[in-house]
Amino acid sequence: MHAVINDIISSTEKRVQNLKTKIDLSMIKDDTTNKRDIITAISKKKTQGEVAVIAEVKPASPGKKLQDIGPEDAAMIATEMEKAGAVAISVLTEPEFFHGSVDNLMSVRKKISLPVLRKDFIIDEIQFNEIESDLILLIAGILGDKLGSMVEMAISKGFEPLVEIHNESELKNALETKTRIIGINNRDLSNLEINLATTLQLIPLVKEFDRNNGQSHIIISESGMHTIDDVKMVVKAGADAVLVGTSIIKSGEIYAKTKELVDALKD
Repeated sequence: MHAVINDIISSTEKRVQNLKTKIDLSMIKDDTTNKRDIITAISKKKTQGEVAVIAEVKPASPGKKLQDIGPEDAAMIATEMEKAGAVAISVLTEPEFFHGSVDNLMSVRKKISLPVLRKDFIIDEIQFNEIESDLILLIAGILGDKLGSMVEMAISKGFEPLVEIHNESELKNALETKTRIIGINNRDLSNLEINLATTLQLIPLVKEFDRNNGQSHIIISESGMHTIDDVKMVVKAGADAVLVGTSIIKSGEIYAKTKELVDALKD
């Protein structure tokens, strides 16, 4: 694991300890009633010949600030993404390294009708009670043996878990859980380098597992897609959706860049 990732995990552990002084678990009720269905939305996009783009409200990557984004800005950006045809919106809530916030997520989810993904480092069940979202990111390489129980906890709380994997070992672990969505992150957690070949190598393994076990996972390619050709490549390889943040935010043209990627399969 890269040193930056270890630093993020340490920072997250401190946030979790702070949460435990503020949230009384005994007072929290499970909420499975208000979830917006991303799986149906992705299927609909595909039948329309469009790319299912999960567009991300992304203020920063570790060591790379993109843009100051507060709650009002987040809602405005998400609205443009929705108008452009995004299938869902991802909102970063990690505050120290990605400059995100739960306030941004709350503002976005109030403003739009699309499913909203909470993008953060979820390491403790108390984080499920912090903020409402439709999907929640669970990173296999960080959760390890806890992954299965965290997936089940997320489902019981009304979230659709998106289990993120980076290699074959993590994929095997993810496929043993109840998740319906596998996110293949093209960024290597050991060196933070990005290679779209990761998606191309791992998609066939998911497809083979599904054929052999009578299952059907949604596959999302994450990180490193900047152009129409990038998107075409991973979709042609079998990705059901793509998650794109940096290239949309950096473009300065939220609507136009999102729509360009949504329309990537159209001549």
